[in-house]
Amino acid sequence: MARILIAGCGDVGSALGSTLAAAGHQVWGLRRRPASLPPAITPVAGDLCDPSTLKQLPTGINVLYYTVAASEFSDEAYRAAYIEGLGTLLAVLERDQLERLLFVSSTGVYAQTDGAWVDESSATEPTGFSGRRLLEGEALAAGSKVTSVAVRFAGIYGPGRRQLLDRVRSGTGCCETPPQWTNRIHRDDCAGVLAHLLTLRSPAPVYIGVDDEPAPLCEVMDWIAAQLQLPAPARTTPQLRARGSNKRCSNRLLRTSGYQFKYANYRQGYSKILQEY
Repeated sequence: MARILIAGCGDVGSALGSTLAAAGHQVWGLRRRPASLPPAITPVAGDLCDPSTLKQLPTGINVLYYTVAASEFSDEAYRAAYIEGLGTLLAVLERDQLERLLFVSSTGVYAQTDGAWVDESSATEPTGFSGRRLLEGEALAAGSKVTSVAVRFAGIYGPGRRQLLDRVRSGTGCCETPPQWTNRIHRDDCAGVLAHLLTLRSPAPVYIGVDDEPAPLCEVMDWIAAQLQLPAPARTTPQLRARGSNKRCSNRLLRTSGYQFKYANYRQGYSKILQEY
């Protein structure tokens, strides 16, 4: 069984850690305030931007999950989270013990805006700082001389993530023409994907982490409105988006690796959330 450190152990990291611990692994969760971590995860307090706080890390870590989130949407925060923090942690860990590094990235590294399909071989030419910093973090992980895997997630939803439900309830509209393609994955499948990739003897260097069914935003909002017995959202005129892009992400490589989704599309995932909403 592996000795695993989950750096930036938040919502996804906590679900992942509980899954890994249930499989028999030793799991530590690193965050500034780790008191709220699930009982199966051993808490470790530390700040990735302050090497002096990382002196009490457990020894013999052979798997590192890097699941951090930037503290705010700024170039400085993204650089600190995905580049400087990873570099600091790799410098502190015992490199000769570390065997695998799994880096949580985002489909924000793609900049396609025409609804095209993208996969792991598609061009990564982000126009914003967030995508560029994530790509730099992926490159840093890949150059760490251990087997590294970058997982590009999109549209994480699940328990406590009610933004889209709240938008529908508040009457927020959506643009139907041209369609605004969206991609998503349930929080539990994020944890499942990350745990699954640890079991692969020779993983690919990059995987896209999305469910089976990209869908236009209006389609998803219409379905949620119907489940809530609310009017369908009003249609709005096209507007330039400040963040994100317009693409359809393929999970073919992830599926081919053997992963089986708990929630293969938005209807399955949101049905469970709506029961609790």
